[in-house]
Amino acid sequence: PCLTWLCSSLAERTGAVLREFCRCYREQFGVALFNSVRYEIEGAGGPQAQLLHRKVPLEDHVIYSGNLFQYIEENKKWRNRFCVVPHNYGLVLYENKLAYERDLQPRVLINSAGYKVLTSVDQYLELVNSSLPGVTPKSGHSPILKCPTDFPLILWHPYARHYYFCMMTGKEQEKWRAVFQDCVRHCNNGISEDSRVEAPAFTDAIRMYRQSKEQYGTWDMLCGNETQVLSNLVMEELLPELRNTIGPRLKGKAQERQRTWIQISDAIYRMVYEQTKAQYDAAMAKCEEERPQMESTIRTDMDQIITSKEHLASKIRAFVLPKAEICVRNHVQPYISSILEALMTPTSQGFAEVREVFFKEVTDMNMNVVNEGGLEKLAEYMEKLSHLAFHPVKMQSCYEKMDQLKLEGLQQRFDVSSTSVFKQRAQIHMRQQMDDAVYTFETLLHQEVGKLQGKDDLCKSIQRILERVLKKYDYDSSTVRKKFFREALLQITIPFLLKKLAPTCKAELAKFQELIFEDFANFILVENTYEEVVLQSVMKDIMQAVKEAAVQRKHNLYRDSMVMHNSDPNLHLLGEGIPIDWSEEYSGQPEPSPATDKRRRAKQVVSVIQDDEGVLPYEVGTEALRQPEEPGAPPSSPDGVQEIREALAKESLGDGSEAGERLTNAPTSPKPGADVPSEAKVPHATPASPAPGANVPSPSAGTACHQPSDKETGEEVAPPGSECSPPQPLGTTESSEGVQTEF
Repeated sequence: PCLTWLCSSLAERTGAVLREFCRCYREQFGVALFNSVRYEIEGAGGPQAQLLHRKVPLEDHVIYSGNLFQYIEENKKWRNRFCVVPHNYGLVLYENKLAYERDLQPRVLINSAGYKVLTSVDQYLELVNSSLPGVTPKSGHSPILKCPTDFPLILWHPYARHYYFCMMTGKEQEKWRAVFQDCVRHCNNGISEDSRVEAPAFTDAIRMYRQSKEQYGTWDMLCGNETQVLSNLVMEELLPELRNTIGPRLKGKAQERQRTWIQISDAIYRMVYEQTKAQYDAAMAKCEEERPQMESTIRTDMDQIITSKEHLASKIRAFVLPKAEICVRNHVQPYISSILEALMTPTSQGFAEVREVFFKEVTDMNMNVVNEGGLEKLAEYMEKLSHLAFHPVKMQSCYEKMDQLKLEGLQQRFDVSSTSVFKQRAQIHMRQQMDDAVYTFETLLHQEVGKLQGKDDLCKSIQRILERVLKKYDYDSSTVRKKFFREALLQITIPFLLKKLAPTCKAELAKFQELIFEDFANFILVENTYEEVVLQSVMKDIMQAVKEAAVQRKHNLYRDSMVMHNSDPNLHLLGEGIPIDWSEEYSGQPEPSPATDKRRRAKQVVSVIQDDEGVLPYEVGTEALRQPEEPGAPPSSPDGVQEIREALAKESLGDGSEAGERLTNAPTSPKPGADVPSEAKVPHATPASPAPGANVPSPSAGTACHQPSDKETGEEVAPPGSECSPPQPLGTTESSEGVQTEF
């Protein structure tokens, strides 16, 4: 009865949060659509980027691969796994390297959005102890996790399951840490910026919803795609109550209670995710259905809508602006320069490091090409250079500069929960600028190669093009950084101002609703117009602060008046051409046979960390690693994890067979003999899990096995009967139920 009530309560609470959010989303969708059409019609000025932008940076590439040890929670054993990071930055764990090369089923797929990468067990235990207040192991008792080496890597999430890995050396740990952090950084940035309607509508709806709950300031869990972000939003509200309800009912030692709580939280998160995905998809479909009519109205009545909005803004401005200006003058203006300086120093150091790494790599390539064979070696080195921006280890020195970002007392004053939002954003800009510089360099060099005569010409041409690209990089990086500083200052100060003004202004906003014509109510919102007025009250000071920093040439920022016009008028036309394949054009190697093992030909950005399967030290149980995996005993608790998982699945998905069907998110495997996609283009098809108890024939050697989809949002578990591994007993990580979820 308790579990039934819990599941029913969770579904009800989740539904209530989602209904309120979807209302906010529908409102913001109309506003975002109007802004998008207006931008399209009116356009917007701004400095033109000098560097080219690559459209599909990592097509047909694997980022990283190598062996590591993973801790299997259910049977408390460490297992060797071969980990592959494909172009979508999912972590894909195989039984071993041979399973990967034979295109067999992976053990687990992990989407790392929302995770933190920890490098010590003590860090992890501190977070675990704080997740369930009042449950802390006594001194001298065994902790929840023991690592057999001194080099652990742990993926921790506030709601989802945790993943435990370890390496044999500190060098391996550093490399894998850089890779994991790159995966987290990429997956966190899961909301597409290409959309001018859906993305701003979603992020504004999230902000409006949280502000309605008196939650202002930055939010650390705006991570992943829309469904993941919404699931985090729901869990943020549900978790405190769940902790108080379930925590006291857990039995056993402190470590077992902590372990049980982590698994229960993960099960609830999965249920919330499924419900969230269904309701959000329905809201999206409804908005898309109404979009053509709304867009037609906007285009027809654009002038009237703009006039109506300006009239509303003038009335709100007269009411709000005097109060906002006083608040800015007393509480914001004195701190803008301090915040800006704190942001500029590490960010500019990071972009300077990007420039230095790019310069060094091209210079080294130039020397090596000249010394080792001219054009014959050019293809080999350019193939490596073309993916420099996506090399986690080489880019790490750039990303690490942002670790110095500290707002100190300003963080508490402006209610900034963490600086991680700004660090990650700057790091993404660094990676993009590096790739733009590399792509511009290779495009210009490719244009010149056919005209060159000998090594000397090649050397001089590379040096000349490098200097041109560095000038373009300096200009673009200045533009990107100034924009980043302005956005960060607004992101810090606007929520603070809204919170300060709320007691005197928010209750009075309702009276302005009557100023909006009913026909335009979908495109003009009082709350959004009010925020625009507040933004205007501080924008002048922010623009002035950034301008002064540029005038003083602080951190190599260019003045706004310095504009590069048509320095390469035909360059952007070159960027629209067919992607360059250096190895095919200049390597001189014969075309490989189609029968050649596709996996072995996969292009990889970073060399393999550890090719041979390692063995953990004998003292920590070498023999145990060689034993077959056995089912682990369920935690000793009246609300056992397995029981809770089953009850949650039944409540949210119907009976057990239906759960297996609905949690599977792709069609069945292709039939034996079917064409298998190239390994580098990671297939999107995922084999469906068979119903529990069904007889599963062993697939033939030619059967295509599952690979990660670009849209994976987390862990997947291999179905039973796949040729990758024998069916696992219940209770192990490789669940014999073969249930796949989007976590």
